[in-house]
Amino acid sequence: MLQTQDNNLYLQRVNRIRTITGSLAIEGNTLTEAQITAVLDGKTVIAPKREVQEARNAIQAYEKLGQWRATSEPDLLEAHQLLMQGLIDDVGRYRSTAVGVMKAKEVIHMAPTAKRVNGLMSDLFDWLERSTEHPLIRSCVFHYEFEFIHPFTDGNGRIGRLWQTLILSQWKEIFNYLPVESLVHKHQNEYYLALQQSTKQADSAPFIEFILQMILDSCNAHTPQVTPQVTPQVKRLVLLLNGVMTKKALMGVLKLKDVKNFRQRYLLPAISAGLVEMTQPNTPKSPTQKYRLTKG
Repeated sequence: MLQTQDNNLYLQRVNRIRTITGSLAIEGNTLTEAQITAVLDGKTVIAPKREVQEARNAIQAYEKLGQWRATSEPDLLEAHQLLMQGLIDDVGRYRSTAVGVMKAKEVIHMAPTAKRVNGLMSDLFDWLERSTEHPLIRSCVFHYEFEFIHPFTDGNGRIGRLWQTLILSQWKEIFNYLPVESLVHKHQNEYYLALQQSTKQADSAPFIEFILQMILDSCNAHTPQVTPQVTPQVKRLVLLLNGVMTKKALMGVLKLKDVKNFRQRYLLPAISAGLVEMTQPNTPKSPTQKYRLTKG
């Protein structure tokens, strides 16, 4: 048991380092995972001072992740202050000037005017608190809308990805440590393309599809409790099962219509693998039967 806990802590540390390295690399930071690890351990790193400062800030921000509420706008401002301290002057404050999203030397998105930022961000947080969308969808929509508004002079990408992680981690704790950002970095061109397509279409669907694929890929690669013997269908079910859900609700989030296919390829294998359990195991065919993730 002790060895298992040690292994889990080690995996969490490794994945957190990958998360920070990936998120900073998207913004042009060149520090390697080894250098980020050295910064985390308090060692001296020979690298540009700004990049080391970015790493220190990110480490502190991700360590404090569990103390913030995803629906709190003041918490987001505090997170920006922590992430950007020593890098820009107006930390923890919304911008007062015009900004755009850059890819290399090309402007791919001009953000709304500065005078609209406060209202837009207030509306976004109101939506986040009231939304009944699945946490995966809700986190993606927030991430996209946040990047569209681009409320800060700098650090928007880092904060957007951090806040999506926060939203997801308050749904399932494992998202604290899944290195989704490292995969986004590897698919950086597709990330910017999805942002562009969503803006052009005035529809966040392309961005949602891209981020969901990154999340699924990260789960497949880095979740130790889902073993290689478990099928992709079961992994999808485990990822999308939110709280206690009926068969109909599960088929809805999985976008399935064939009940037999759902039972044979998704539900029964997940139960057999000990990943999902019935709320009424003694009456499996009960019309009020529901399903939830096992506590193990």
